[in-house]
Amino acid sequence: MIKARSAVIFLLSLAAASGALGADRPIATIDLAGPFATRTPSRLIITQSELPGESATGDPEPGVIMPCLRHSRSPACDTALTARLDPDTPKNNFDAPHYLRTAHVAYRQAGDRQPLLIVVLASIHAGNGGQLVGTQALAYRRDTDHFVRLFAHSTGTNNNQEVRFIEAGPLRGAFVTVEPTTDAPFGYWVTVARSGGATAPYRNVLRYRSTTRYNDGNALPVIDSEMPQILHRLSLWRPGQKLTTPLSGCPKPTLRNGALWCA
Repeated sequence: MIKARSAVIFLLSLAAASGALGADRPIATIDLAGPFATRTPSRLIITQSELPGESATGDPEPGVIMPCLRHSRSPACDTALTARLDPDTPKNNFDAPHYLRTAHVAYRQAGDRQPLLIVVLASIHAGNGGQLVGTQALAYRRDTDHFVRLFAHSTGTNNNQEVRFIEAGPLRGAFVTVEPTTDAPFGYWVTVARSGGATAPYRNVLRYRSTTRYNDGNALPVIDSEMPQILHRLSLWRPGQKLTTPLSGCPKPTLRNGALWCA
C-alpha cells in the first residue's frame, strides 16, 4: 500500500511539473547554441511546478522541477537529460527533483571547444534532513545534433558525500566522488572518473579507501583532505612537492598521515 501511494505521488508530481495539475514557471534557461555550437538552436529550460511538495515529515517543500533540453525543431525533451534522480531504482518520493542546485556550462580544459553541460538536482528532504542529489554531465555530438550523457551519479547528503567536477589543476575535467564506507574503520570510498574524449563516457580510473576518517575533526571537505592521496595515486604529485590548496578557507594547509589539514 505504501509503495503504491509513493508511485502515485511521484506520478502526480511529474504531471504537475508538466502542467497537467497546476501552472509551472521557468526558473532557469541556458542558451546552448553558443557554447556548444549546435547545428540546431538548443536550450536548457528548467521549470518548477507551483503545486507544493511535501517532505517525509510533512513539511512544505517547493514543487517538482522538470529539466528539459530542447532543440528548436522538436517539441520533445532530449532524453539524454533525465528528470529522475535515481533511475536504477523503482520510482519513489525521493526520485523526483524539487531543488535546482546548479546548471551551467563547464570546460574540461583551457580553450575547450567541446564543453560539458552539468546539471545537479536534489530531492525533497527525508526525516533525517537528508536529500538525494543527482549529478549529470552531458556533451554535444555534432554528427547527430544531439546531446549524450557522459556522467551520472546520485548520492545522499548526511555523511559528507560529495560529487565534484574539478575545474582547475592536474585533475581538471575529472569528477571526484566521496561516499562513506559501511564498515570500520569508518572512512570514505574515493572515486575519480575521467573521460577519454569529447563525447566519451566517464570511466573510473581510481577507487580507494580514504586516509580521512569519519568525524576525525578535520574541517576540510573530504575531497580537499584527500587531494594529496588522489594525486599521488595517479602519479600527479609526490611527497615533498608543493601541497594543493583547497578551494577556500585554508591558505596554508599541512599534511598529516597522508591527509590535508588546515594549519
